Amino acid sequence: MKSIITGLILLLTISIHSQKPLQTQASELYETLSRYQADNGSLNRFYYMYNSPERRERFIEFYNSYLAELNQFSFAELSQGGKVDYLLFERDLKFNIARIRKQNGEYSRVKKWVSPGEGIYPIERIRRRGNKLDAYEVAGQITEMNNQILDLITQLKEKEPFLNPAQAKRASSITKDQLKGLENVYKFYVGYDPDFTWWVTKPYEALYETLTNYSQLFESKVDPKTKIEDDGSGIVGVPIGDAAIQQLLDYEMIPYTPQELIAIAENEFKWCDQELLKASNEMRYGNDWRAAQEAVKETRVDVGYQPEAMMELYDQSIAFLKEHDLLTIPPLAEETWRMTMLSPERQRIAPFFLGGEVLQIAYPTDEMTYEEKLTSMRGNNPHFNRATVHHELIAGHHLQQFVNRRNKTYRRFRTPFWTEGWALYWELLLWDLDFPRGPEDRIGMLFWRMHRCARIIFSLNYHLDNWTPQECIDFLVERVGFERANAEGEVRRSFTAGYGPLYQLAYMTGGLQFQALKSELVDSGKMSYKEFHDAVMSENAMPVEMVRALLTNQTLTKDFESAWKFYNWD
Repeated sequence: MKSIITGLILLLTISIHSQKPLQTQASELYETLSRYQADNGSLNRFYYMYNSPERRERFIEFYNSYLAELNQFSFAELSQGGKVDYLLFERDLKFNIARIRKQNGEYSRVKKWVSPGEGIYPIERIRRRGNKLDAYEVAGQITEMNNQILDLITQLKEKEPFLNPAQAKRASSITKDQLKGLENVYKFYVGYDPDFTWWVTKPYEALYETLTNYSQLFESKVDPKTKIEDDGSGIVGVPIGDAAIQQLLDYEMIPYTPQELIAIAENEFKWCDQELLKASNEMRYGNDWRAAQEAVKETRVDVGYQPEAMMELYDQSIAFLKEHDLLTIPPLAEETWRMTMLSPERQRIAPFFLGGEVLQIAYPTDEMTYEEKLTSMRGNNPHFNRATVHHELIAGHHLQQFVNRRNKTYRRFRTPFWTEGWALYWELLLWDLDFPRGPEDRIGMLFWRMHRCARIIFSLNYHLDNWTPQECIDFLVERVGFERANAEGEVRRSFTAGYGPLYQLAYMTGGLQFQALKSELVDSGKMSYKEFHDAVMSENAMPVEMVRALLTNQTLTKDFESAWKFYNWD
């Protein structure tokens, strides 16, 4: 009898310890999503010529095959996590198909000008499997392609500008892809296959030069009526327009119009203005907050001590997080983050700190001019940096990346509204919990808060074609207190560094979403801070409305549409 009881206790113990909390269990789509990611990676590496018709056709087939597989699931029978995964996976597949169809449309409008180079594709397909080429035939094909493209170059030079920027970019990208394929074929066989080396080298060199020149020619054929001119700032981006912005907002599950988001940012600015005046008066500058901010900028870190100053700020922020028991911090996450210094070139694009597992520190180098050094020191002073460390390291980007690599790794619904919104949320929360030590710290933290409000306003106004880059720069200088060189770097980063059109507005917007969710769950007493923060982190990255659906068990239907009006105007 004793042995039976012991056995039952043992079985019960094993059962209890083998059961994971609901939030750490994989959904029914785990296997499908894991396989999709592996398949997607394989196809991306194999079909490496991004603009080739072959790649587009293959990926349309690939996405449709997974849509068909997804439809085999009974949505109503899925768990809450499974429903979230289903909706996000279906969204991404349909978005990717629409993106490729748009590429096909752009291709059709420039096909005449890029079709001769498509003769490279069948040659490259043979190369992939290492089959021996008929070198004599390939040399003739490459020579014929070269002659055809030279003829097109003559025609294009004689033609009045007729392309819009998107068409010119697509044509140039296609020819660069063809160039990449040609180069891969040549490097694979040259020196190894004597026939190929003897026959193909000279035709290859001629076509390589022709394609290189041709890819650069399309820019000169952009119709001036559609061309985006430099407004004097040296920054030339591509505004996408109201309809495209709204389409992206719908994709990101943000149920607001661009105009409504601008109004939200302006309302947040009003709060910042009030707090600035309070801090300014405490510093005895009265209502002249610019003078108070100027005094804060002059508290720069001495030369050579910026890394130590950042370490001190890190120690303070991590101690604050632990003292208030705000979330679980794995010891290995504390142990393994690193530091590096931003180069002068990189600081032209990113004048402030960047982060993740590697904290990238902005500070002057000996190569900078006197003015550049002062600008960097003033823009990265100790009080401005007060909000930087926990944004970039813990509980921000480093901890996000650390946890994402260990929790629900099959979920890769990356969005800046989660990534940047979560890091910004910690700036909002630590302000509310009295992390700033005095008015100088508050001035510094408010600079970043105004900065994020400004990002919504200037990035949307730019993409709505209301503002020029120079007007965006002026707005940052006049409304937020940016150093002009730093403002130029910020705007250059926003519109020319490869960020998506919504990236900059995602900081404050996502932060406000997390703040609203915190009010719903923590302020109401349903969860503690630690329970809430750990629950968010355990689900991996996704649109914040889907985080809410998981944590509050929202009713989800197969035809779900975003409707969460998260902003509180009171």
